[in-house]
Amino acid sequence: MSTTRTTPVGNRYHLVAVLVAGAVVGVLVGLALTATSPVPGLPEPAEVVRVGLPVVRVLLDVAAVVTVGLCLLPLLVGFDRPRLTEPLMLGARRASMYSSLVWLVAALVTLVMQTAELRPGTDVSAAAVAEYVSTIGAGKALVFVAVFALLCFGLALWAVVAGESVPAELRAAVALFALLPLPVTGHATNWRMHDFTMISMELHVLSAATWTGGLGAVVVVLAADRALLAHALPRFSKLATVCLVLVTVTGAFNGFVELAVSPTLTVLGGLFTTGYGILLVLKTLCLLTLAALGARIRWRLLPAVTAHKPTALVTWAAVELGVMGLAFGLATVLTRAPIN
Repeated sequence: MSTTRTTPVGNRYHLVAVLVAGAVVGVLVGLALTATSPVPGLPEPAEVVRVGLPVVRVLLDVAAVVTVGLCLLPLLVGFDRPRLTEPLMLGARRASMYSSLVWLVAALVTLVMQTAELRPGTDVSAAAVAEYVSTIGAGKALVFVAVFALLCFGLALWAVVAGESVPAELRAAVALFALLPLPVTGHATNWRMHDFTMISMELHVLSAATWTGGLGAVVVVLAADRALLAHALPRFSKLATVCLVLVTVTGAFNGFVELAVSPTLTVLGGLFTTGYGILLVLKTLCLLTLAALGARIRWRLLPAVTAHKPTALVTWAAVELGVMGLAFGLATVLTRAPIN
């Protein structure tokens, strides 16, 4: 009889740190590439707001991704072997409680910092935040996200108590639905193709979150159990392929549209002469790298995993998650970068 343990459980939580570190590095790189000189006579946000806001925003995205992945995990594992899966799924449900709380706090902090960005040089009060929410779409979107992050926490808490009698489909649907408002308000969109770009952005975000969160959840939670990993990884691999295609198509479409409608730039010129274009190029390089890493996992490691053999899956997944984090960081700055 073959053993099911491959990697000690405590040794895999560094993957979350890899994802977070990659995201923060991506933000810092993006800020360096899009830095502009202050306009004389106009007040500037404090440095803590200028740098801290995109950092907190990307932490919000990472917490959302982790929550989505943990909510999707039971659907990848299945429900036909509860004695084998329940100990791990209980840990995943507890982890989703914590990630939902981080998501909630990050959304609220982002709301305060975006209010401060809009009111440089003045104190941020509760009244100022309320005014921001009532007058700015991004404020309303962050309140929506905070409410649904709280709902995710409540569902995760209920699931910890009641087990999988709380439908995993419901938890996953709520987490994914909470992703929808911010892309609409965060990206600088053009209004000639507004409907198409909105749909494309939503698909882009949903696919990226599912891909990244799914990979993290599968590897962090299941890598210690060869039987469950052999069952879930092939399912995730098919899902990841669909997500890769959607992320590629929607990302290319969004970037092309934004540059094509610029009255002062050509598409090729904008790619290499603007901070926005350079960020697009870097995101494309990240995507190509992720495609190569994903191909290696699928074609080289997956056969060994399904045969219950030891592999270097955790190491390769760590590299992939680091690149994913970098892409998320670049994307956070990209949503705020001017086209010209």
